[in-house]
Amino acid sequence: MTKKERIEERTWAIMQEKAAELGLIPVDAEYVRENGQYRLIVTVGKDEGIGINDCEAMSRAIDPILDEEDYIPDVYTLEVTSPGLGRVLRRPRDFVYGLGREVEVHTYRAVNKQKAWTGILTAVTDETVTITTAEGELTLPRTDISLIKLTFDF
Repeated sequence: MTKKERIEERTWAIMQEKAAELGLIPVDAEYVRENGQYRLIVTVGKDEGIGINDCEAMSRAIDPILDEEDYIPDVYTLEVTSPGLGRVLRRPRDFVYGLGREVEVHTYRAVNKQKAWTGILTAVTDETVTITTAEGELTLPRTDISLIKLTFDF
């Protein structure tokens, strides 16, 4: 396991517990280096939408634990953020967060003369993604999917 994976895994465990206490949904923990700067990005959501106060509460809840455990060897900045309106689903925990939500799915090649669908994400396996559209249920091989992201209505 790489340093990045260890940091993300430990942060994920911490944020799951604190998110539950705060009524938030843990979405992602990502440790990145950009322009020589390290960032620990913690993403949380809430069914009714997340606000700045939720992000601040999460930051205040996990920051002392990060300091106490001191498992990140680099100087870094902690960022707590929302998943965003058009969040792309990539990793297994992204798909868990997306279950029951409306998604937009694009395929590399046409399936039933279509390359894009919008529907509710109802099931995900290692091999397939299933959505329920206005026309019915559609199961696509994950290898055929070029993009899957959450949708949003204004």
